[in-house]
Amino acid sequence: MDPQKISYAKTNQFSDLICDFLAQKEALTPFYHRFPYLDEFKGQIQDKGKSFSMEQRAILVQQLQKQYRDLAISAQTQSNIDALAQKTTFTITTGHQLNLFTGPLYFLYKIIDVINLAKQLSERYPEHTFVPVYWMASEDHDFDEINHFRFFEQTYAWDAPHGGPVGRLPTNNIAPLFDPLSHQWAGHPYGAQLLDWFKTAYQKETLSEATRTLANALFKEDGLVVLDGDDALLKKAFVPIAKAELTQQACAKAINKTTQSLTDLGYHKQVHPREINLFYCQGQTRGRIIAQDNGFVVDGSKQEFETQALLDHIDAHPECISPNALLRPVYQELILPNLAYVGGGGELAYWLQLRGCFDLLELDFPMLVLRTSVLLVSEKVHHKLAQMDITVAELFANEQELSKTFIQKTTATPIDFSPQRAALKGQFKGLYDLAKTTDASFIGAVAAQEKKQLNGLDYLEKRLLRAQKRKHKAQLERLMVLRQELFPGGNLQERTHNMAQWYFSYGPDIVGQLKMQIKPLDFEFHILTI
Repeated sequence: MDPQKISYAKTNQFSDLICDFLAQKEALTPFYHRFPYLDEFKGQIQDKGKSFSMEQRAILVQQLQKQYRDLAISAQTQSNIDALAQKTTFTITTGHQLNLFTGPLYFLYKIIDVINLAKQLSERYPEHTFVPVYWMASEDHDFDEINHFRFFEQTYAWDAPHGGPVGRLPTNNIAPLFDPLSHQWAGHPYGAQLLDWFKTAYQKETLSEATRTLANALFKEDGLVVLDGDDALLKKAFVPIAKAELTQQACAKAINKTTQSLTDLGYHKQVHPREINLFYCQGQTRGRIIAQDNGFVVDGSKQEFETQALLDHIDAHPECISPNALLRPVYQELILPNLAYVGGGGELAYWLQLRGCFDLLELDFPMLVLRTSVLLVSEKVHHKLAQMDITVAELFANEQELSKTFIQKTTATPIDFSPQRAALKGQFKGLYDLAKTTDASFIGAVAAQEKKQLNGLDYLEKRLLRAQKRKHKAQLERLMVLRQELFPGGNLQERTHNMAQWYFSYGPDIVGQLKMQIKPLDFEFHILTI
């Protein structure tokens, strides 16, 4: 791979909030604890080491062993699970939806980030052990977001009854996908491996078990530990926070205050805080808990609870309580000896809404690491772009700006009328000086004439650009085809493509090369030509 990096701000794909966070704008410092520089982890290690007890570690290890009991794992993964019992071990965590067959490419990038960051920390702080963790978002219930993946131009979708926590979904009706995938993949040197991964994973009983099996197959030699938070014993630690949320809305109030502070600075809220940021889970259903006069009702159902009855119920059945997107991070940090969370721009945006809540709970706020974004470019596409004198970085511009850049490079006719504008403004400066010796009405007339003539230059420039576009129409169409190939539907490739497409073409080397090239603390967008 031939690596190239550009700033996230120059991609035009990331919010002002995330770009300002990466730039460490002073206005945002109250919303996080430490910026993720390697040396800053020392303080984070000290803080988390003091607050995370040996009892918490024992419960975590016990439940991980239970969750992994039916899966053959590598010696490195087993070693990492065992190491979590030691006070010198800490986690680096990312989370992701349980997308069918890994879903978008950034599933890989997130996990490689935590693996590589754990390695960096091990080199910097050899007296400690750092475990990469993938937190499965098994309690989400938006099945339509996760029930498909794309392989080249074909979308494969899983049709199943749904409505509750997706991790609990049985996979016994996914078999109809095996035949079309066998037709696509069987007999191909790399397709056979994809097919084996798919069949092995989705023969497990639930989507959570299938996802763990698949992640383990891809990253077991890296010691990745996969954690399912939908666990009754782990949730016992969350019960006191859930009770306070139900009776006092303590977290909700703190989140609302922090969110308001962010919006006052002009930033868009990523997640809208609820009065109660909890769901109630029962079997294959999950509904938002809504307060009413004498207790609570579960949204979308007829189920009602008096206040004390619900408090007693979650004491006896902690598995029935489920945090929403805003409280899930609180639950995660409560049960893990975690130092940093690696997430996308949207995820980090809602983490920044949580600082006040963490302070209220006296819970260590993790360091926030923007996951590495990657654009994979085939050598063939790279060569075609080079022939057109266009760089991959220039493709991040919108279609109109890219067209103008191409025309300016292709034609000898100057398209940019900036010199003419500068000359015109110089001429009008003399008129303004003259106008100052007369009266205000003449100054207004000069300004109106200047605007009219500048508008005329803008019009002529646009006319000339349109004429050149017509002249070079065929080349521009080829350029836009290449842009569409790298930015399908105008979106970042990593949000659309599935890893199967690239593994099918390049084999296991694609994953190995990504591990070599992704640098999680570079804070730059990676462009990799393969």
